[in-house]
Amino acid sequence: MPPLNAQRVAPDDAPPPTPAPPPLAAEYLRHRAWLTSVLTLRYGREEAADIVQDTYLRVHSYVPSAPIRRPRSLLMRIALNLASNRRRKAAWERPADPQDPCLDRRTTEGDQDAAALFAEMLLALPSKLRDVFVQAHVEGKSYEEIARTCGISLSAVEKRMRQAVARCDAFIGS
Repeated sequence: MPPLNAQRVAPDDAPPPTPAPPPLAAEYLRHRAWLTSVLTLRYGREEAADIVQDTYLRVHSYVPSAPIRRPRSLLMRIALNLASNRRRKAAWERPADPQDPCLDRRTTEGDQDAAALFAEMLLALPSKLRDVFVQAHVEGKSYEEIARTCGISLSAVEKRMRQAVARCDAFIGS
């Protein structure tokens, strides 16, 4: 009988044990084709592929506290929530339509004053906020394009836009 403090030594040629995937990731792998087909019918092939990939990124390390009774329902709920988030973000980034009648309330009398006020407002912004604001509202770029141009993350673009709009609002209110 070996001593109690003896260690077992595995042979050098034995492969290391592979950890089992978390339960929800395993269910995702089992139901991926079904999830892709359902989302393709609803959103189209390209968007469905992105949503399915985002779903995997969401569930790959998730370890539930209790057994999953309906994994397909849970996976579909996660995918639909991600799709909703994607559409909401896309709506935020859409530039205003120049033909929109709401934008046609401008008069020619105060245009020079308004332009001077706008320029003064832009110059009052810090440069990192001004760059993002001008690219979005003057050049009409999407947040993804701005993120690539500035070399920052999409969430940083969103944060800077919120800050810039708040400062512009305060400037106009003063």
